Amino acid sequence: MQADHIPDSILIVDFGSQVTQLIARRVREAGVYSEIAPYTQAEAAFARMKPKGIILSGSPASVPDDGSPRAPEMLFGAGVPILGICYGQQVMSQQLGGEVRPGHETGEGGEFGRAYLTVTQPCALFDGLWAVGERHQVWMSHGDKVTRFAPGFEIVAVSDGAPFAVIADEARKFYGTQFHPEVVHTPDGGKLITNFVRHVCGLAGDWTMAEFRKTKIDEIRAQVGSGRVICGLSGGVDSSVAAILIHEAIGEQLTCVFVDHGLLRLGEREQVETMFRDHYNIPLVVVDAEERFMAGLAGLTDPEAKRKFIGGEFINVFDEEARKIGGADFLAQGTLYPDVIESVSFTGGPSVTIKSHHNVGGLPARMKMALVEPLRELFKDEVRLLGRELGLPEVFVGRHPFPGPGLAIRIPGEVTQDRCDILRKADAVYLDEIRKAGLYDAIWQAFAVLLPVKTVGVMGDYRTYDYVCALRAVTSTDGMTADVYPFDAQFLTGCATRIVNEVQGVNRVVYDYTSKPPGTIEWE
Repeated sequence: MQADHIPDSILIVDFGSQVTQLIARRVREAGVYSEIAPYTQAEAAFARMKPKGIILSGSPASVPDDGSPRAPEMLFGAGVPILGICYGQQVMSQQLGGEVRPGHETGEGGEFGRAYLTVTQPCALFDGLWAVGERHQVWMSHGDKVTRFAPGFEIVAVSDGAPFAVIADEARKFYGTQFHPEVVHTPDGGKLITNFVRHVCGLAGDWTMAEFRKTKIDEIRAQVGSGRVICGLSGGVDSSVAAILIHEAIGEQLTCVFVDHGLLRLGEREQVETMFRDHYNIPLVVVDAEERFMAGLAGLTDPEAKRKFIGGEFINVFDEEARKIGGADFLAQGTLYPDVIESVSFTGGPSVTIKSHHNVGGLPARMKMALVEPLRELFKDEVRLLGRELGLPEVFVGRHPFPGPGLAIRIPGEVTQDRCDILRKADAVYLDEIRKAGLYDAIWQAFAVLLPVKTVGVMGDYRTYDYVCALRAVTSTDGMTADVYPFDAQFLTGCATRIVNEVQGVNRVVYDYTSKPPGTIEWE
């Protein structure tokens, strides 16, 4: 549950842009807390947070189209500064009395990619950064454009394709940029957003992990009271950081449950037991549940069905373990902000949900325990910072992410014990090669995927007909966008040779070159 009344914060209203989460990242990098709310929920989010400023995101929609998204009108009368980015600038202009027209109607087309704007007037966004007459590189991505600004606004910067590149109403502290300051292709974009949240909105920029730790401990104590908590421990960074933070808050009221569902990486169970029993005085229950999970996954091929079954079966196990310890009131999970964002459509409907995360969209309504999710507002790199703040060993804090459903979503098609065993071995070889090459810390996430296809091969004098293994490795900062890690051919050839030689059941290896977007990091 997200905190109520966060006055030293920024509300980001999402109209469906693929890079909305980057706005939140830039605001947090400025030392200011931010949350993203779909435009359909923005009014409720504003009432809950009581933020000091608002940022309106971009969108794939077109303002002139019937039914295109609009910001709640009350935001413009709330008395707080507003920054509109791309579609956000356009929708603000239209709603406040200006005009937006499609690029094809103006005869000028759109403006995409690198562009240069010229500063024509002073503006609070530019203070200490850009001076009148200077030209600066920005990143544009728009087909429509503002053709008449709303009353009270002035043009403060122009570009060849956008005569209203930056507009400002200094009296109301409303600003609009036609370009995207949140992307790295606008070199000064982060500084412009910092100017907005720190200087225009007057926020101190003192949001730190130490402050988050203290605030969350207080929130956990207030939420849990004298109740008992079961923490679903996967062994990954997220659930481990959540467990240690909750233990710091409520001590012996917490019991951790590690479910060995047969979908783990090689040696995962032993590593988890060693860390929590040898390094932390936290009660740990290990449940052997491989048979029941494999039986339930039999015949399931749809990734959403697999995720929802795993989420539901987790709850069954946790309910059973809660009864064994005399009952539990809460279930704790390592849910992160990207999990929440990807599981909720910006329109409020299901049509553009990317995927249901087993710990967000996969939990059954019948679950008896309330949820404790202390990391729900954090991105992955922020969880790592919190882990260091809590004193977790660096070798553990720096581990690559591992999904809650485990190998089930790295085996497209039906999940069987045999396929899990093959994938476990292939994945271990791949990660071993990455570590030997000294590349592990340079990669955000690397893993193998067992494809549901077989190909003909020749090994010695024999014909083989075995599985194809795909390798995936990406770089990222928060998991919301990702680039492919550029292995050289010699490294990939070496990995393929080892996997084919050492893993019975695989005779072909391929490498996934897809970035996110358009793909996701995991295959399912």
